[in-house]
Amino acid sequence: MSDASPAPEAHAGAAAETPAAELLDILVAPHPVLKQKARVVRPEDAQALRALLPRMFATMYHAPGIGLAAPQIGIGLRAAVVDVADEGERHPLVLINPEVIEHSDSLAAREEGCLSLPNQYAEVVRPEKVRVRFQDIEGRTTELEADGLLATCLQHEIDHLDGILFVDHLSTLKRNMVMRRLAKDRKTGRG
Repeated sequence: MSDASPAPEAHAGAAAETPAAELLDILVAPHPVLKQKARVVRPEDAQALRALLPRMFATMYHAPGIGLAAPQIGIGLRAAVVDVADEGERHPLVLINPEVIEHSDSLAAREEGCLSLPNQYAEVVRPEKVRVRFQDIEGRTTELEADGLLATCLQHEIDHLDGILFVDHLSTLKRNMVMRRLAKDRKTGRG
């Protein structure tokens, strides 16, 4: 997810970025991998995922973004990285096999962007608060309650794991407008 809004939330379960990590290519819509549901991370995936995470963080920070899901880099695993800390701070969060287990009835609208839809933004309405269950890289299960930007980012990245892009939450008209702008930007070299 890309979003320049600051957020005061701090959170645990972090993995640090490796400064010298090689950057990964981010897939851009309408790449078909972005519409596929990712598979559950199994114990035998841990070593490969552990090696991949520093590169995911480096890629996300470089973009710059606040979230990156494995399908966005062509990896069909239910894993994502998130960091919604204020500028100049880092609070990286690794989400393995995340799922929203509870959400508020109250909704909130927030402008969203996505690293797989560069320079495209639209207001998306989502539950205002969520409780997410996930595992960390050590396999420990954790639950996290979130609201504000963190709640939006968590929902956005979990959507990626289910083959859903933020534009899929828009009306057909708005989604088509965003996708046409993206195609135009890519054609002119802007995206």
